[in-house]
Amino acid sequence: MKFFSSLLIACALFSGVAQASSSQAWNEQRQQMLKACLKASQFKDAHARGKPAEFDDQVGFSALLIEGVYPQKHMQQQTGTELCLYDRKQQQAFVSEWNPDAK
Repeated sequence: MKFFSSLLIACALFSGVAQASSSQAWNEQRQQMLKACLKASQFKDAHARGKPAEFDDQVGFSALLIEGVYPQKHMQQQTGTELCLYDRKQQQAFVSEWNPDAK
């Protein structure tokens, strides 16, 4: 009986470590995504707008909205939004202008 108690305690401790490791890995992946998306963005003062959308591992992408200021002089400091698709496997970011109100 003592053996099973020890085994249960060991399993509980191990599962806690695994969850912490997994959480840390997700945070690191999100930081990599944010850095890559901001680098790919053409905006000045670019920043994330909200939380990322995480697609299934079969797709392998995450999506993040980036907001910032258009760098072109004729845009007169207007803000805009870009959609960043991040390929988790290749660790590459791709951005496109995002205007959900445009027709």
